[in-house]
Amino acid sequence: MKESTIMMYMDSLWVMVAAILVIGMQAGFALLEAGSTRMKNSGHVAGKQILSFALATIAFWAVGFGITFGEGNSLFGTSGWMLGGDSKTFEALSWANVPLSLKFLFQLAFVGVSLAIAWGGFAERAKLSVYFIFGIVFTVLIYPVIGHWVWGGGWLGEMGMQDFAGSTVVHLQGAIAALVATLLLGPRIGKFNKDRTPNLIPGHNQVYTVLGGIILWIGWFGFNAGSTMSTADGFFGYIAVTTNLAAAAGAIGAILTSKFLTGKADIPAMVNGVLAALVAITAACAFVEAWAAIVIGFFAGAFTFWTSVYFERKGIDDPIFAFSVHGIAGIIGTISTGFFASPRLVEQTGVGKAGLFYGGGFEQLLVQTIGVLGAAVYVGIVSFVLLFAMKKMVGLRVTPEQEISGLDISEHGSYGYPEHLDPSLTSSAKKAN
Repeated sequence: MKESTIMMYMDSLWVMVAAILVIGMQAGFALLEAGSTRMKNSGHVAGKQILSFALATIAFWAVGFGITFGEGNSLFGTSGWMLGGDSKTFEALSWANVPLSLKFLFQLAFVGVSLAIAWGGFAERAKLSVYFIFGIVFTVLIYPVIGHWVWGGGWLGEMGMQDFAGSTVVHLQGAIAALVATLLLGPRIGKFNKDRTPNLIPGHNQVYTVLGGIILWIGWFGFNAGSTMSTADGFFGYIAVTTNLAAAAGAIGAILTSKFLTGKADIPAMVNGVLAALVAITAACAFVEAWAAIVIGFFAGAFTFWTSVYFERKGIDDPIFAFSVHGIAGIIGTISTGFFASPRLVEQTGVGKAGLFYGGGFEQLLVQTIGVLGAAVYVGIVSFVLLFAMKKMVGLRVTPEQEISGLDISEHGSYGYPEHLDPSLTSSAKKAN
């Protein structure tokens, strides 16, 4: 058997494992978000992960993958619908020595993560129908366009933008959509007092939140290291190390900042610090030295805790802190390579130029900034137009009565915790006792 054939088999196996790890992050989001919200909405919040990934799978296969990676122009792909076409159709992915089906599966996992992030801004008050409509449009018209700009041969890729695994392509996109939804939906009932001071609405299960965070941490090795789509030179191992170092630093940065600002070593804040650091290192994991990964992770974990408190005080009710954890951290991570990109790693990856701290000047920093702004503007405008139109035509939010009773019962007809919330069962339990 030829060595090239053996390498293709190994690469294919690695990409399959990585895809499974990233798809498995849906379980992490289900636990994290359900644990971070109230018991009366837990089944709805967890269950929508299956719905959104199902919608993304079909929509991305039919249209989204072609727009992202299909042959086209600098703005979007115009071929490759339903994975059809010849070898030239998906030339943007020709560098990966694995079958097209695996390339699709791996990239689909990324779309699922981005959409899961977006749902954070909808939590506990959006209609179920909104998930259907926005989920399909996000997968077809929003995510693929930015994906094409950066990874599919588009104008940002041509400029040399460094976003190895998607701080901007995956996380910032989902976070901007979440922010737009949060603003258009408005705060949850009881979140703010008449004087606009916020009330604490704690999640119902911190253990679920922690378990979700750990699952996401593990899945991120597939996310970042898997983006090499190759085992040839072992570079995926280095990326795994920078990823893990950043996550560890993020946990420490967040819990120390929480203690300093609030006097409490907040557990959910520590989990979000891990996630913010992972988001930040996603763009930079292949471009920065290990020490820089620690700096980036610590800063992302600490700073995004402060922004989550700041935005809440400004009247923004972001139940899962999606914009801080994935948006602010996504910006930090993307911009960071403009400072920290190492010449030896830039040479190895062949993307962009060295950062400012290595004598590379401001060129790469400018490219990264343009990429962040371009993506944020596009996603923000399209998300706003779509959600505003839906708000006027069909409505985004459930009724106050439905919100108070909980989305489990109002949207699905059953409780996630029936023994605690269903009146017929709770009264029976009291009689039995």
